[in-house]
Amino acid sequence: MTQPTSKKEQLYQLIAAQPFISQQELADQLGLSRSAVAGHIAALIRDKRLLGRAYVLPDQRPVVCIGGANIDRKLRTLGPVQMGTSNPVSQHEAFGGVARNIAENLARLGLPTRLLCAVGDDAAGQSLLAHAQAVGIDIKACLQAAGMHSGSYTALLNDEGDMVLALAHMECCEALTPDYLHSRQPQRGHAAFTIADLNLPTDSIGLLLQEAHQQAMPLMMVAVSEPKMARLPQDLRGLRLLLLNQGELEAAVAHRINSDAEMGTACQQLQQRGVQDVIVTMGVDGVSYTCSDTGLGMRHLPAPAAAVRDATGAGDAFAAGVAWSLYREPDDLGLACVFGLKLAKLTLESDATVAATISPTIFEEA
Repeated sequence: MTQPTSKKEQLYQLIAAQPFISQQELADQLGLSRSAVAGHIAALIRDKRLLGRAYVLPDQRPVVCIGGANIDRKLRTLGPVQMGTSNPVSQHEAFGGVARNIAENLARLGLPTRLLCAVGDDAAGQSLLAHAQAVGIDIKACLQAAGMHSGSYTALLNDEGDMVLALAHMECCEALTPDYLHSRQPQRGHAAFTIADLNLPTDSIGLLLQEAHQQAMPLMMVAVSEPKMARLPQDLRGLRLLLLNQGELEAAVAHRINSDAEMGTACQQLQQRGVQDVIVTMGVDGVSYTCSDTGLGMRHLPAPAAAVRDATGAGDAFAAGVAWSLYREPDDLGLACVFGLKLAKLTLESDATVAATISPTIFEEA
């Protein structure tokens, strides 16, 4: 390899290899004064080749996922569901939570991924964090809340794998306050992309929106349920993308949606509140998404045929596929939906909440 000739390029290579290297160490290795090193660093920051201390390089910036992490318990009936009586079931337990699931998908896809979540100081919390770290997620900014139970999500599936009922205990997420987010600013400040779910307290969601608007940082929010749509602020300026299903869209605009035209109008109402784009997922009917760059209203993509084994986690996989694509092609939302549907299909055809077949080459194979 050819050695960089200019001191500025040599300095850049040293920082790329050792992001936490001090200015004095750089000066000593390059035979420069500290003021000359500071000048080169300032120039690299102006050129956007560095992003400041600790000299974060643009192509190393993580996707930051903020929100729910919990233990998933899936109960699947062995025959048609019969209400009001006992149903024989099979049981499966796994790691879950919207933000955590998205983070695991992204880590398996090879993106640098950081998770900000809250767990209890219990065995479940320890296992959640250990597993996240084992699959390549940066967990150093996570919170272990003393005296709290880690979150849990219990889903009842019918014998065809479709959800009948879900029960979520997400009290831990209330610890993800604005004060907590402020305390994790060093871990959040240089994100290439931030994804937050609506398990967060309303004030924390507002803070993320305010930061995104003021600093022009891409922010994607993912709905988690119809009741928690009440946490979405009226002012959505700063929000690059809102991902939700039809029921959650109806909750957001406070009326029923009975046609494609009404869906388009509802998404327009959200855009008038400040969000740039909206994706509406509709299960087997595919997805619809806004075209804010072309002014063409809504477009629709059908869902690929899938041999469904378990629907749990498919929506989170879709969100991860969208984020993976926008990380690379920020302005092509249609392409992002294509990748999201591909990842959702893999998850639908898997018994796991995050499919073990997901890898950095999965989209190349597609």
